[in-house]
Amino acid sequence: MKDYMESIGIVAPKAIYRNLSPAVLTEKALLRNEGKLTETGALIVTTGKYTGRSPNDRFVVDVPSVHDDIDWGKVNVPITREKADSIYGKITSYLQGRELFVFDGFAGADKKYSMAVRVINELASQNLFIHQLLIRPTAEELDSFAPDFTIIAAPGFKCSPEIDGVNSEAAIIVDFEKRRVIIAGSAYAGEIKKSVFSVMNYYLPKKNVFPMHCSANIGKDGDSALFFGLSGTGKTTLSADPERMLIGDDEHGWSEEGVFNFEGGCYAKCINLSQENEPQIWNAIKFGALVENVIMDEDTRKLDFADGTLTENTRVGYPVTYIPNCVIEGVGGHPKTVVFLTADAFGVLPPISKLDKDSAMYHFVSGYTSKLAGTERGIVEPQTTFSTCFGAPFLPLHPSVYAEMLGNRIDEHDADVFLINTGWVGGAYGVGSRIKLRYTRAMVTAALRGELKDVEYDIHPVFNIKFPKTCPNVPDEVLNPREMWADKEAYDKQAVLLAGKFIDNFAKYSNMPQHIIDAGPRI
Repeated sequence: MKDYMESIGIVAPKAIYRNLSPAVLTEKALLRNEGKLTETGALIVTTGKYTGRSPNDRFVVDVPSVHDDIDWGKVNVPITREKADSIYGKITSYLQGRELFVFDGFAGADKKYSMAVRVINELASQNLFIHQLLIRPTAEELDSFAPDFTIIAAPGFKCSPEIDGVNSEAAIIVDFEKRRVIIAGSAYAGEIKKSVFSVMNYYLPKKNVFPMHCSANIGKDGDSALFFGLSGTGKTTLSADPERMLIGDDEHGWSEEGVFNFEGGCYAKCINLSQENEPQIWNAIKFGALVENVIMDEDTRKLDFADGTLTENTRVGYPVTYIPNCVIEGVGGHPKTVVFLTADAFGVLPPISKLDKDSAMYHFVSGYTSKLAGTERGIVEPQTTFSTCFGAPFLPLHPSVYAEMLGNRIDEHDADVFLINTGWVGGAYGVGSRIKLRYTRAMVTAALRGELKDVEYDIHPVFNIKFPKTCPNVPDEVLNPREMWADKEAYDKQAVLLAGKFIDNFAKYSNMPQHIIDAGPRI
């Protein structure tokens, strides 16, 4: 390992620890004052200034070998080889004389498509995180391990924007040519996880594997299901179903053989977590788990999941084996059901809709959800968020690559596609209420069991999608969003307002076929 470190420019580290156990990593983190233990034995840390991903600080090294592959723009911002190498040299110098924690593991449960990833951490707590999040090697695999990609995370190193040509003290630089990622200035562990995802999103389509930002589970009869959705839409919560086996909660590939998890762990949001609604996640917060930015009572060591003082993006990372009914192998057959999740704070989308192939392509490319106005003075309405393919920040290639792969898979395997709104009914945020989780679970269950195949449907006059008139264990009136509003005229105006945002957003996809455009909203 010392020779490897020297080969990548890291000379004379104080110590190198490779693939330590979670127990030892927890001890190291405590001794180094990186965190504390909760009452259940989980390690809790705060991540400082960066409590979430920093998309404005992410760059891709622009070199001839990858230039024509990358979808350059706001997501994939170019940085020159010269600047990237300069920052890399400064980070390797910074790491000299420091303790380094190395995790060697895999991304991709299907060995045919897996990638060997070496992660080098300045922090023991971050190494614990990635140990639990990636696929852990066997002793034999570790002996013969050779990395395909290397990630170096040095949150203590701060960039100088004026000198380094970046936007802040933080920088996440993806280098496909040299097959490495450097993460500077941010202690948020999610940057490491999503860097691995971005790398997989670059390489897998070249192998005819569809990479997906989704959770996946499998029923007792072997029927797989996918759940796409942006943060806060319920992707992790709804896939952690006691009646089904969890394949994974966030990142998967769909190959010619079926679905496989990229990871060996889960990274769940904790804000307002409750034992009643999310028992599997609740019970996973134990020794070996890493909790980020949740407020803890220093005396009792109890966590206050309702307290968003540090951030609404509180998180916990844990191995998938902490979920009692997980699929250890991380693989499943071809999905029979695909679910798109959105949290519509405008309160106008149906709680569940069935999509044909064209409308599925439309809503997949749109990637809609909404975020609340928050506490900014003067903002009194929800904000729309469109994230291409439900994962724009992690897609190095043009969106059409991923959209075409989805359409092909739907055709090949005759999958049913549903759009489920986990947001508001009876009015927009501030007037209506969040749809009850038990109703959403009932709709998901009905979709997975095929109980919505033969029911009667209405077509939404604005959004141009079919929604069922009945669904087991859900009141009929809940299914029709307009009927849940006391002021029907206000609903109509709000529906047209949101539809217009869809249309405006979709206009940027200038090369999209007309039949997919026609599957969108109509005003």
